[in-house]
Amino acid sequence: MEKKRLLMDQDAIMRAIRRISHEILERNKGLSNALIVGIERRGVILAKRLQAEIERIEGIHIECESLNVAMYRDDRDARQKEGEPCTIDTTEKTIILVDDVLYTGRTIRAALNALMTSGRPKSIQLAVLVDRGHRELPIRADYVGKNIPTSHLESVRVAVADLDGEEGVTIQE
Repeated sequence: MEKKRLLMDQDAIMRAIRRISHEILERNKGLSNALIVGIERRGVILAKRLQAEIERIEGIHIECESLNVAMYRDDRDARQKEGEPCTIDTTEKTIILVDDVLYTGRTIRAALNALMTSGRPKSIQLAVLVDRGHRELPIRADYVGKNIPTSHLESVRVAVADLDGEEGVTIQE
């Protein structure tokens, strides 16, 4: 029987979003030419929450885009690569890339490849709700909601009400 343990509840997720929003604002000192990009699926929901929180704090609106990285992945067979090419204009923009869980780094690598096909960003910063370690590539997040050391046998699941009907981060063996 699988053991499932709650690591973050709805309040903890919101506190992490709030903290990351403040860190983004502090680091960037103005986001006039910024773009928030969420990696499908849960990264998009978290990106929209960051967008709303930054707007609430600073009163500035930052555009938010959705990114499907399926066709840019290196760990899938060519027949499995579905989706549309990236058409987000990244030229000279500060990109805040958002995902739910950072694990091996392969999804982020795919996202970087996608973003670079449609322009040359000024910079790309990575925000993740959970960093669980076990990187296979030299990628690290600039903003982390929670570091959760895990084993390869465990899985971390982020649930968001918009998609899952519940809210929380769980770990299971």
